[in-house]
Amino acid sequence: MAVGIFDSGLGGLTVSDAVAKRLPDVPLVYLGDSANAPYGVRTPDDIYDLTTKATQRLFDAGCDLVILACNTASAAALRRMQEGWVPKDKRVLGVFVPLIEALTERQWGDNSPPREVDVKHVALFATPATVSSRAFQRELAFRAIGVDVEAQACGGVVDAIEDGDMILAEALVKSHVDALKRKMPKPDAAVLGCTHYPLMADAFQTALGPDVKLFSQAELVAESLADYLTRRPEMVGPGKEGGFLTTGDPEQVSSRATQFLRRQITFDAA
Repeated sequence: MAVGIFDSGLGGLTVSDAVAKRLPDVPLVYLGDSANAPYGVRTPDDIYDLTTKATQRLFDAGCDLVILACNTASAAALRRMQEGWVPKDKRVLGVFVPLIEALTERQWGDNSPPREVDVKHVALFATPATVSSRAFQRELAFRAIGVDVEAQACGGVVDAIEDGDMILAEALVKSHVDALKRKMPKPDAAVLGCTHYPLMADAFQTALGPDVKLFSQAELVAESLADYLTRRPEMVGPGKEGGFLTTGDPEQVSSRATQFLRRQITFDAA
């Protein structure tokens, strides 16, 4: 009854942790492709190839449903995977859906025409690959009108977090927020469009100011997954064991993951 969670590195642990708290009886198999991280500077074809390989590994581990807890993979690979790669008895879901549901206050299955929503000026902080894909803006446009989105590619933040250099990560966050404010001085809301970024939520909020509503993904994805499995219980796979897998060095990744979540995390080789 396992569910797979994939990320290019450690960022998806924020989603995995939230899902584990929301669905404590569901074994989770987490796979981080740390050997090839970060994805945010790779080409769409590279991202697709790496994501399908990792997803297949999770299918092999008994997961019929895999969450791409990676905005870059969700933006650059998910649609292509769903259109021509995912087997009929499997499902691969991304992390944009719950975020846009929350932002537009409408369910994903609501196919009514786009309408005005409360937020008008949205700051999107994401990796370069996610920003260049414009996937967030495309999905948002299907559901909302009159929303101005200003995207800021946050180069270096993921690397700093993966390296455990939070001082550098905080400095980079401030720099990227300052750059965005030069283009959009007063955003109503800000989207943390990378699953690494919740670890820097306080830094983003401080730099943006208290009046900007921050949308982060971990809890939103967990709640959306719980709802999905209520409607589609057959998508909980046959796997019985959870665990953490990495394409990188298990000892090194385990040490960083333990720092990440402030509890002992032990990774095995994927």
